[in-house]
Amino acid sequence: MPQTTRAQQRERTRRTLLDVSRELFASQGYAAVGLAEIVEAADVTKGALYHHFASKAALFRAVLTEVQEEVGERVAAAAEERKDPWERLAAGCQEFITAATHPDIQRIMLIDGPAVLGWHEWRAMDESSSARHLAEELGDLVERGVIAPQPVIPLAHLLSGAMNEAALWLAASGSPDDLADTRAALSRMLGALRVH
Repeated sequence: MPQTTRAQQRERTRRTLLDVSRELFASQGYAAVGLAEIVEAADVTKGALYHHFASKAALFRAVLTEVQEEVGERVAAAAEERKDPWERLAAGCQEFITAATHPDIQRIMLIDGPAVLGWHEWRAMDESSSARHLAEELGDLVERGVIAPQPVIPLAHLLSGAMNEAALWLAASGSPDDLADTRAALSRMLGALRVH
């Protein structure tokens, strides 16, 4: 059996810290989780944690980055299943709403993300991931004449904000019909953008 290298061991420790922290942050919220709880659950020392992450906030930022990447991958996969550019946009937006209804994603990405990192850093992270892709898709649709000519960046921010707000509302919702109603409202809102 091959020996585990130090690099593999470090990566395994880092992966364990991320996995354990994600579970704790999702179930309890960032503020309720202490570093002592994280290192105990991960079965590592505080020194090992600080070797990988400068602070609890840095660890949270790494967890948030992974969550955003996972949501982005789901959105991209849903969009790529469609050939028509309009249908790609609609499918991606609908998948974002669906993915964001998962309590772990809501807590980490939409509730604690802006609170822990601050609005500006959270927005910058969102901008570099999903918001950038949304703006690219909208720009493509404007160029194709599917959406009326207009500045794309304000439109992307408005649409992104609406979807984030809908996801937060769904987090507090108790009705099983609210997801279907939200998806239908999103379809109508997107449909209003389309040139007929």
